[in-house]
Amino acid sequence: MPKLALISITLSALVFVGLLPLLEISDRHLLSPDWIAHARFHNAWQLLTNALLSILAVFLVWKGAAPRVGMGIALMINVSLLGALIMGSLYGGSTIVVSDGSDLAIGNINIAAIVIGFLTVLLLLGYRAVSNLPKD
Repeated sequence: MPKLALISITLSALVFVGLLPLLEISDRHLLSPDWIAHARFHNAWQLLTNALLSILAVFLVWKGAAPRVGMGIALMINVSLLGALIMGSLYGGSTIVVSDGSDLAIGNINIAAIVIGFLTVLLLLGYRAVSNLPKD
């Protein structure tokens, strides 16, 4: 299995299985008393779905069972997050917000867009690497 595929799928999963739940299971997100119960339900569902799909993707790639499918699943998760970021102004959405209410950014670029954008590029390169493997 190409190392780039293993590295990219693992990094992506660490974000969706570890980092995002760590950031979102707080009184500012999932446990926020300001959020309606239905919004908290959807946030919990999204966290669990993305984490479980990420674990499945890692398994498929690391096991070599279906690496193209695993990489594709991870790419769909990443691209959907990027899509939500891009469309945020349409539905009043935001990502990591600092105390003044603005998005956490580096040089006016949202930090989530930087991280997920980088991971998406790595996943695309990893997908290309597994696509060049001989088919079973």
